[in-house]
Amino acid sequence: MTTIRLHNTKSRKKEDFVPIDPQNVRMYVCGPTVYDRAHLGNARPVLVFDILYRLLRHVYGEKSVTYVRNFTDVDDKINARAAATGRPIRDITDETIGWYHDDMDSLGAMRPDQEPRATEWIGAMITMIEDLIAKGHAYEKEGHVLFRVRSYENYGALSGRSVDDMIAGARVEVAPFKEDPMDFVLWKPSDADTPGWDSPWGYGRPGWHIECSAMSYELLGASFDIHGGGNDLQFPHHENEIAQSCCAHPEGGFANYWLHNEMLQVEGKKMSKSLGNFFTVRDLLDQGIPGEVVRLVMLGTHYGKPMDWTDKKRAEAEQTLRNWRNLTADVDVGEVDAELVDTLADDLNTAGAIARLYVLAKGDAATFKASARFMGFLTDELGEWAAGVDLTAYADKLAAVRAAAMETKDFSAVDALKKALMDAGVEVRMSKAGVELLPGAGFDAAKLEGL
Repeated sequence: MTTIRLHNTKSRKKEDFVPIDPQNVRMYVCGPTVYDRAHLGNARPVLVFDILYRLLRHVYGEKSVTYVRNFTDVDDKINARAAATGRPIRDITDETIGWYHDDMDSLGAMRPDQEPRATEWIGAMITMIEDLIAKGHAYEKEGHVLFRVRSYENYGALSGRSVDDMIAGARVEVAPFKEDPMDFVLWKPSDADTPGWDSPWGYGRPGWHIECSAMSYELLGASFDIHGGGNDLQFPHHENEIAQSCCAHPEGGFANYWLHNEMLQVEGKKMSKSLGNFFTVRDLLDQGIPGEVVRLVMLGTHYGKPMDWTDKKRAEAEQTLRNWRNLTADVDVGEVDAELVDTLADDLNTAGAIARLYVLAKGDAATFKASARFMGFLTDELGEWAAGVDLTAYADKLAAVRAAAMETKDFSAVDALKKALMDAGVEVRMSKAGVELLPGAGFDAAKLEGL
């Protein structure tokens, strides 16, 4: 069996992945807060853990892997959006979840086995909070329930910082009801205009961190294999998850392996609205950039390194995928290449696996197609953008114009037709053997009309 090795944030080293139960491999990934469109950075963990999910299913069997990713559908940002628009919160979250599914589907990401919504697990959160209070790890004050951070001696182990260092180096909300500045909210009161639920501490709603602890426990147990997310979640979200989960369920170890992906940049700069380089996945799709192209660009960088989105990478990826689809158009799917699997098994080396695809493209087309599909490329679902392109008539016309020019020595018509084809995104190859036309980066069939 293939040995998977993963860089475990918990131990700060690469380790062999040994599941608790090979027949029941379990992974939890923190999902989106659903109040708006997913931006490109939000797509990176989706694609990273999609690759890991595919790898785990390949190694352990499709029925032996459970992947859970939550939807945070109770949050102050959602409340603010509802107040600003006058729309019901459920309408906003339902719509946003639909957008999210559409956009991530367009990138070729498989949906997790379970996608729990926080609002559907409030009872489990209340039960966990009650247990933490009973064990002395949490306390109620002025309608709030707070986790007593110093009651968990290993707090800070994931991020490698002591509690005192965190207080000195961070802006921590100081409230009169807190025993300690680092204590964080498990439950908070809601007014009449804010979503809430009845609880032993009054009408209110959960804090952010408790939802993932409650849902992962209910769906995966007190101990499970992998917990993932962006590195911006390492502190405080994941640190708080560990503390409250281990205190509520000391019989378990929570997650054995922690994986965190690095952030995304655009043309070498941090993506931000102030720099004018902020865009959503839907923005790219609406510009005619295929989701498969976005996938190839983003997986071209190892998850542990910052990923830089550039237009140059986008154009190169589009041309690569057109070439690959042309190569495999009438090819049956073979067996996945073992070397590619081993490359991915080495800490999700997607860049190395893509390099392997380039090598395979020069050999057995059936193996190449299977290996590409294993990574989520060249699937029928993602192929509409590259389908139905027949440039034969244009190639014949250019060949005829060139033949006439050879007689007259006037190549102006050849140059004009070639330029028109290139302006439409067609790659023009002319040799003694003839004329070959291929859809290139930025291909636009509409620009061929009239030629």
